[in-house]
Amino acid sequence: MRLRNPLSWLSPTTYDVAGKVVLITGAGQGIGLELARLLHTRGARVIIADVDEYAAKCAATELATRAHAVVADVADREAMVRAVQAAIECHGRLDVVVANAGVTPTPATVRTMDPHDFDRVMSINLTGVFNTVHPALDHIVASKGHVVVVSSCAAFAPGMGGSPYMMSKAAVEQLGRALRVELAPSGATAGVAYFGIVDTAMTHHMLDTDDLGRRLDTMLPWPLNTRITPIQAARTIADGIARRSPRTIAPAAWKPYALLRGAVNIALDSRLASNPAVHELIRAIEQRA
Repeated sequence: MRLRNPLSWLSPTTYDVAGKVVLITGAGQGIGLELARLLHTRGARVIIADVDEYAAKCAATELATRAHAVVADVADREAMVRAVQAAIECHGRLDVVVANAGVTPTPATVRTMDPHDFDRVMSINLTGVFNTVHPALDHIVASKGHVVVVSSCAAFAPGMGGSPYMMSKAAVEQLGRALRVELAPSGATAGVAYFGIVDTAMTHHMLDTDDLGRRLDTMLPWPLNTRITPIQAARTIADGIARRSPRTIAPAAWKPYALLRGAVNIALDSRLASNPAVHELIRAIEQRA
């Protein structure tokens, strides 16, 4: 008698995207665009959704066949319903959804931040993920497909000076974990993608072209200061889809932190709270606000 591998439930299931319909938000640039290119080369039919009409259409034109541009703001719930409907009307099905669109807040402490900026970040980074995924789920279940929500390694770390981003990404992580369990009975799957610093236009604006951002960047210890390219990030997501992986993390140096964060964060929070250089940076952020 052949015994079943007791760890077989941990083994990844392969998922070929060739011929599948994939909707990606924020696909006009950065990680989303590189992911659209990569999945397209693997044979997927790609729906490029972006708030920037010009960027979305340029990306679709570049990919030519098997690519379709949809203009949609993830913060607009009805717009995302229409985006999903456009995918169905165009291809008759939807197999994979990648909720990738995101923004960063203006640097500020909780005390000094503009509440409207808090709402903006949450509406895109968190509610926008729900708006993307929710109207697609019946189709994902029908095709036994896969959902990816893009969180961040920022969800592991304290968010002084930019807490709405960390808060939104931590909440997205929980959304992805819930989806993984809820979709399991149908044969569909979900995964959470976590990235450290990705070398995108958003990163350059936040860390490289801003005086306070540069100061923060110099204070980041390894592995927090390790950067990856959008292509590397996209490949991580694409390979995760191929494995129906519940989670992908890049760069790999973040994996120990992800596993040990419960203990590490206790020490890290204490160290940051008592660090004079951090105090000085926070004062500078508040003075700017």
